[in-house]
Amino acid sequence: MERQKRLSGRMFQSRLSSKDVTGKERWLGYLLGPSGALLLNAVLASYLNVFYTDVLNLTSVWGGAFLTIFPIISKIIDAVTNFTMGQVIERTRTAQGKARPWLLLAAPLMTISGILLFAVPRASQNVQVIWVMLSYNLFYSFAYTIYNMSHNLMVPLSTRDVKQRGSLSVFNNVSSVMMSGIIVALIFPMIVMPALGANQAAWLQFMSVLAILVLPLTLVEYYFTRERITEEAAENNAADIPMKQQMKAVFKDPSWLIFMAFFFLYNFGAQLKNIALVYYCNYVLGTYNDGITQTLVSVIGGIPMGIGIFAVWPLARKFGKRNVTMAGFVLYGIGSAVCLLSPKNMVIVLVGQFIKNIGGLPCAYVMSALFADVLDHIEWRYDFRCDGFSASMQTIIMTCTTGLVSGLFNFLLSRTGYIAPVYDAVTGVTTGFTQGSATQNMITFCFVGVEVITSVVIFLLLWKFQAEKNVVKEQEEIAARRNQKE
Repeated sequence: MERQKRLSGRMFQSRLSSKDVTGKERWLGYLLGPSGALLLNAVLASYLNVFYTDVLNLTSVWGGAFLTIFPIISKIIDAVTNFTMGQVIERTRTAQGKARPWLLLAAPLMTISGILLFAVPRASQNVQVIWVMLSYNLFYSFAYTIYNMSHNLMVPLSTRDVKQRGSLSVFNNVSSVMMSGIIVALIFPMIVMPALGANQAAWLQFMSVLAILVLPLTLVEYYFTRERITEEAAENNAADIPMKQQMKAVFKDPSWLIFMAFFFLYNFGAQLKNIALVYYCNYVLGTYNDGITQTLVSVIGGIPMGIGIFAVWPLARKFGKRNVTMAGFVLYGIGSAVCLLSPKNMVIVLVGQFIKNIGGLPCAYVMSALFADVLDHIEWRYDFRCDGFSASMQTIIMTCTTGLVSGLFNFLLSRTGYIAPVYDAVTGVTTGFTQGSATQNMITFCFVGVEVITSVVIFLLLWKFQAEKNVVKEQEEIAARRNQKE
């Protein structure tokens, strides 16, 4: 019996034993491991709405109200489960940490629910609507919530070493950029989307493969990450802090509030841009699934992301993460404005996208490290950590923003007279239609106009952000307190 317990314990142990971050941890735990879930989520962020509007043709259901109201209500449910999951993580006590163990549950749930999203039966419209609501909430309100809450805490709980934590943040975001900026943005519009068209059976087959890949890769993330800060707290018998006390602490801290406001605005602009991208390339800049327009836009956007792997962190170490991010948002806003000058001119749009994506590099690669600085600052100020609550608030913001953006965009599609493409089952050809000027203008504003505004506001917010300023000194004081308690 004892031998079985030992074997069982080893089965779930992290494959990392070093006190310092290792190469194996960076490459497997933070680059390869998250790639499955991040790829599936990136595909869904860009194309699930296209599946609903173009394949299932749900734009006109209930006079356009369904795709307007359904995402918002679903994300309210998702926000509740996110908050609950944050408290569950905060109260989880295992030898493997408080966040990592939940990756084991999330892995099979994401695979199953990811397939169900596209297995919508060929039945009446009411049956399809019910299936869409149930499968959407199973994936986002439960499966991906569990994963995302745990995954977002991996960098902040990995180590206190600022340099090592910054390195993990870069690797973590490289994985995200590779999935969304290379595979989803390049391969999908050039090869996958023209092949899928509005053929529901083809969508189901392809998306099932992506969902199945999530399971083994998420297990790699589990086995090659480690919560050193959680282990440190366990050794010092850190007490559970009541939620009310945590809320009082974070809502009184300017750095925490600024970070969350910045996080909301960035996600609002980025998600509205992402959901509009396919429609913009199909109906404004190019023609329906031409296989080249979206690819060109994405290639120009992806080149800076590749350069950023090598450039961002050295610049952040020299000038500060906040300062580099602020400078980036100046370029981000300028690039968006350039695109807005002539949104149907390919050359001008590509130039604007290149400038914009250069500006987006710092935010893409160091946001996790900035979040970790905020959490350390909270611990220094109040002598307790608020990881679970802060992660739940971060995920709630992203969740509610997704619902708001999806509902708003679908409402605008319906009100401006969007015409869905038609799939001919006999010939296997999908035909897209020319959209009216009102629809084209709305899509253009969502793709490039909104982020001109959000960039300015984010720059002003970061001007007041101070968590990074004294993080090394604050960590030294935290360590001194810990030694005193021991």
